Amino acid sequence: MKIKGKIYLDYKNAESAKLVHDSLEIDNENYLQSELKENKIIYEINNEKLGTFLSTVDDLIASEIVVEKIIEHTDKEKVLYK
Repeated sequence: MKIKGKIYLDYKNAESAKLVHDSLEIDNENYLQSELKENKIIYEINNEKLGTFLSTVDDLIASEIVVEKIIEHTDKEKVLYK
């Protein structure tokens, strides 16, 4: 059985989308396809096993959450220390 899925992530701006995309691309390049379109990232996941598919999705989401928190924290510091 082939399992396919897409995850669409929308960001406030293209700069944030590119930062997330570039940060995650290193870990994901052999496991899923990604496409950066302005302020959006589209991930395409294909796998033969449901468990592996779900693990890949879980890892992607967990990693994205970490990068998003770093961006938010960095943006707050920019405002505080300008």
